[in-house]
Amino acid sequence: MSLVPSSNGFLLLDAGLNLIGSNDPTLQILCFPNEANRINQPKLYLADRVRTTLLDHRHQGGTAFVKEFKSGKRRYICKVSQVECSGNYSVQPAFAVLLERDRASSRSALAEISAQFGLTQREGEAVEFLVQGLTTKEIATRMKISPNTVKAFVRLVMVKMKVSTRSGIAGKFAGSGAGCSHVIVQPIEAGVVHHRREYLEA
Repeated sequence: MSLVPSSNGFLLLDAGLNLIGSNDPTLQILCFPNEANRINQPKLYLADRVRTTLLDHRHQGGTAFVKEFKSGKRRYICKVSQVECSGNYSVQPAFAVLLERDRASSRSALAEISAQFGLTQREGEAVEFLVQGLTTKEIATRMKISPNTVKAFVRLVMVKMKVSTRSGIAGKFAGSGAGCSHVIVQPIEAGVVHHRREYLEA
């Protein structure tokens, strides 16, 4: 299962609010200001963040989610749909949760971060496509340049941001809701601990 490139987060939860699947931006959005690549138990971490950040604890009777929340400087709208599945499946999805970025401030956030790291206009364009999850070839097509030129832009951005990977660039944008790749569906682990917080690497 996959989603088109997006900067929105997506989670699929069972009735016990255990994680069935999510896309990459979800972890980046919910772990900020920590770096997503430092979370060594992402499934447990996300299960805990659903309960602490996305659940509306003021609501009486039944499961309710917050309407909006902030991650860094970005505001996200939390849209939840109940899922009903027919058939005998070991995993029964109950909630589909979309963490939709407030688009009004996305351009200004990119401009702000580009200014912070001294990115040129073309480097900023390359980064914008990169955090949306586009490949080097797709970025080259959009920018009407060669893939090698895209790689050169990305290397220059890495130097300016003092990171060594493309995901490191996306991590710098995590507070702004970085871009995405695919939904990763994993089986639910038995006995998810609701309040376990040993997520960060030592």
